[in-house]
Amino acid sequence: MKRVNLVIIGGGPAGMSAAIAAYEEGERDILILERDSSLGGILQQCIHNGFGLHKFGEELAGPEYAWRYEKRVKELGIPYQLNTMVLDISDDKIITATNSQEGIFTIQAMAIILAMGCRERPRGALNIAGHRPAGIYSAGMAQKLVNMKGYMPGKNVVILGSGDIGLIMARRMTLEGAKVHAVCELMPYSGGLARNIEQCLNDFGIPLKLSHTVIQIHGKERLEGVTIAKVDEHRSPIAGTEEYIPCDTLLLSVGLIPENELSRGAGVPMDRVTNGALVDQNRQTEIPGIFACGNVLHVHDLVDYVSEEAELAGRGAVAYIRGEEEKECSIVIRTDGKIRYTVPQKITAERKVSVYFRVADVYRNHTIVIKSQDGVIWSKKKQKLAPGEMECITLSAEQLAGVTELNFGLEGK
Repeated sequence: MKRVNLVIIGGGPAGMSAAIAAYEEGERDILILERDSSLGGILQQCIHNGFGLHKFGEELAGPEYAWRYEKRVKELGIPYQLNTMVLDISDDKIITATNSQEGIFTIQAMAIILAMGCRERPRGALNIAGHRPAGIYSAGMAQKLVNMKGYMPGKNVVILGSGDIGLIMARRMTLEGAKVHAVCELMPYSGGLARNIEQCLNDFGIPLKLSHTVIQIHGKERLEGVTIAKVDEHRSPIAGTEEYIPCDTLLLSVGLIPENELSRGAGVPMDRVTNGALVDQNRQTEIPGIFACGNVLHVHDLVDYVSEEAELAGRGAVAYIRGEEEKECSIVIRTDGKIRYTVPQKITAERKVSVYFRVADVYRNHTIVIKSQDGVIWSKKKQKLAPGEMECITLSAEQLAGVTELNFGLEGK
C-alpha cells in the first residue's frame, strides 16, 4: 500500500488550485488522481471567454484558465496520475483506485481533498412524454461535440433550461449556423448569470421563455419537434398555452449534480440542499481529514470562486496534517428559506470567514441580515438578488467572538 500525506481526487480547477495552495504552504507529499486523460477538467471544452476576471483580472477562455494552473502544477513538480479512476474511499482514508498500468491499488492518505466536480442532471429525471429519438443531448455533451469533436448536433434547436451551459450553448450553436428557436425555463427566473442572458441570448435575438417547459417530444427515429407550454405557479402546464416548435435538436440544461458517490461511500454527511458535503470554514467535512471543494461541494457560477474555495481546502488540509490548532468555537449557520443554503454550514474557529450563499427566488430591494443569539451583527441592502448569482460576505473574528449561532435571512417586501 502506498502512503501519501495529501491525496486530491480530481485534476480540474478545484483539484489543481488545492494542490498548489498545499504546496505553497510547505507540503510536498501530494498526489492528484484524475480519471481523464489530461488535467483541466470541464474547462477543456469551455472555449468561450469570461473566465479569470476575479482571479487574474483578465478575460480568459476555459482552456487558458486551466492551463494557468496546469502549468503551475508542472513547474512545482506536483505528482499526478491520469486515466486513474478512484473506486472507493474508506472512512479511515484508504483510497482504492485503478488504472491500466497498476491495475487496482490502494493508497493510505493522511488527508484527502474531494474535487470531483459535478455532472449534468439526466433527461430521465424529467419525465417528458414521447419517444426517445436521436437529437436529444445534455447541453454539456453538445458543447463537447461542437468544441472538441467538431460535430454539429443539429440545425434547428430548442433548449430546455436556462442554466449557464444552456445559455452559452444557445450562442455557440447560433455562431455555428444553427437556428435556436427558444430557451425554455420552468421557473419564473433564469438560473444563469445576468451577463450570459445579455451576451448569449439578447445579443442574438434568442427568446427566453420563462415559466415554460417541454411537455411532448415528437419523432421516433430522429427528433422532429417539441411541444412547449406555459406553467402555473405550481409548475404544471396550463391548458391552451401549448405551442409546437419544429426542431431536430433538444438540448437539456436542467441542472448540475455534485459527483458525490465517493463521498457518500466514505460516510461523509451531506447537505440536502446543495447535495454536497457539510463543511466548516476550512472546507473540512464531518470526517476529520477529508475536505471538499469546488462543484463537488456546491455548484458555482464562476470558476474563480472554485479556485478561491480550493485554496482554503488546500491550506486546511496542510494544517490538519501538521496537527495545527486554531482558537476553537462551534457556530452553526441557519437560513430562513429565502436564503437557500450557505457554505460553510458551520464555523469552528474564531477568525475571518467568508460565507457563500444563494437565494431561493428573485428579490428586489431586500436587506441581507445576519443575526447572532445577541442580535444583528451584519446587514446590507441589495437592489437585486437572484438564484443564478452566488453571494459572498465576510465576517471578522471580532464579529464572531462569543457567537454560537448565526441566522442568515432576507428582510423586505
